[in-house]
Order: sequence, then structure tokens, then C-alpha cells
Amino acid sequence: MPTDRVLYLLGSAAPPVLTLPPVIEQAQQEGWDVCLGLTPAAADWLSDDIADLEALTGHPVRSRHRRPGQVDPWPAATAVLLAPATLNTINSVALGLTGSFVTGFAVESIGKQIPLVIMPCVNQALAAHPQFSRSVDTLRGAGVRVLLGPGGFIPNPPGMGEPAVYPWGAALGAVSNI
Repeated sequence: MPTDRVLYLLGSAAPPVLTLPPVIEQAQQEGWDVCLGLTPAAADWLSDDIADLEALTGHPVRSRHRRPGQVDPWPAATAVLLAPATLNTINSVALGLTGSFVTGFAVESIGKQIPLVIMPCVNQALAAHPQFSRSVDTLRGAGVRVLLGPGGFIPNPPGMGEPAVYPWGAALGAVSNI
């Protein structure tokens, strides 16, 4: 069902990316036209599900940049939700590294002033790396809403993640309030 509210849901290769269909359906019930973009690793994880995800969203799932001159297959974004966002993805966006479609679009959305919400998915050991807090601070300073801490994602001990309790509701709530 096309709408004037277009959500680019961009996901990294972290276990919650395996639970996307109900998230997409919830966003659609909230009035979003959802376009799904994945990092190359996340696209590989979901390779058997791509056709179903395309049928669900009504748009091609993207994991690569367009070629020069190629028509954009998606409508323009109203908001961007980057979730789950791994340490690598968060650091790449904060540093302006555009090596994948997902990070490239997230970086560009900052410059285009398209509202961007990022929900991390990192364990406590990864979150303890000094670059992580610098990246979160950089992104927040650029106007990005990073949902880290109470009300968002709270890093877990290594190996103790529970993808079923990833706070998708908080992520969708944050983009709905844009």
C-alpha cells in the first residue's frame, strides 16, 4: 500500500536482522511504505528470503549502490532506520565511510537532512572499544538519533544476546515520532 511516508529500513549482519518480516509488517501497519536495504553480509544471511522480503515490501531489496545513470528503484525516503547496526556499521557511518549501500545511504542522509535513527546491536566487549563511544557521540552531534541505553538497545555480555528481545518497538517508535 503506497503512502507518502517512506521508511528506508537498513540492516547489518547481526542476529535481529533474521527477524525482519514482523518488523516490516508492523511498520506497514503504522503507515510506512518500507524499502529494505542490507549490508552485503546481511544480504547473504537472508539470501533464501530475499524474494519473500521483496514481495512483502513491494520493492527490490538493495545491498549494492546503483550504477551511474541507473534509475533509483525506490521512492524518496521520509525517514531512515538503521537497525540492527553493528559496530562496523556505526563506525563506518560516523567516519563517513561509504563502502556499502547501507553505510553510503546513511552517511548521505545526514547531509540531506533525512531523519536518521540508529539502533545498535553490539555486545559489551565491542561497545567498550573507544571508537564506539566516539562514533555514537559524532552521530548524535550530527543530529542522528542513536538509541543506545535505557529506552533503546543495551549491550549484553558477549554470547548472551537475545535477538527475540531486540527493541524493534522502540526503533519504530522513534521513527514514527519524526
